[in-house]
Amino acid sequence: MAKKVLVVDDEKLIVKGIRFSLEQDDMEVDTAFDGEEAVAKAREKDYDIILLDLMLPKLDGLQVCQQIREFSDVPIVMLTAKGDDMDKILGLEYGADDYITKPFNILEVKARLKAIIRRTSQKIAAEPQGKVVQAGDLVLEVEGRRVTIAGNEINLTAKEFDLLELLAFNPGKVYSRESLLNLVWGYEAPNPGDVRTVDVHIRRLREKIEANPSEPKYVHTKWGVGYYFQH
Repeated sequence: MAKKVLVVDDEKLIVKGIRFSLEQDDMEVDTAFDGEEAVAKAREKDYDIILLDLMLPKLDGLQVCQQIREFSDVPIVMLTAKGDDMDKILGLEYGADDYITKPFNILEVKARLKAIIRRTSQKIAAEPQGKVVQAGDLVLEVEGRRVTIAGNEINLTAKEFDLLELLAFNPGKVYSRESLLNLVWGYEAPNPGDVRTVDVHIRRLREKIEANPSEPKYVHTKWGVGYYFQH
């Protein structure tokens, strides 16, 4: 079954190059050249992944990401010029799953997209139905991908949920940032700079689920090693 990809960039040559390369790998590629068109296409069709430029006419990439997240959990990879605010781009409040800086190597783009698609499809296949973790006031429901604290629903991005789910189902197990990048993001051999992605996501997650993020009750740090879940 061909994987469906939406490529969104206002630079037509870049789109043409990415499209040609992905089609060589038997992917089905749709394109959009501005933010409004991207949101409309994402509503019309179920994509396996969206490659989304940050700087777009009509709506920028972060606005597109935010709007798509209102109706879809499709993985989104942001394309961004070097030097843009990485914290923002990691998307974290907007729900992006990954980012790639321009100028990029098309082989890296393909490898990232394939890793995320593979990770997402494995996750769907292995999703344990009806599984719930309860830890103090926190309840995580796998099937509905819902997290509540003291009955109040917490709005997590797809990656924040995946991180919390992995940690919560394996309480007390310490995961290094590299192993989290592999298990949650699907990176086979992360670059040293990529580990910052994990730190930013953990920080955002704590801001949402912890009463006092600097003294976490659920997601703890083991200094020099990684992160673990305990309550």
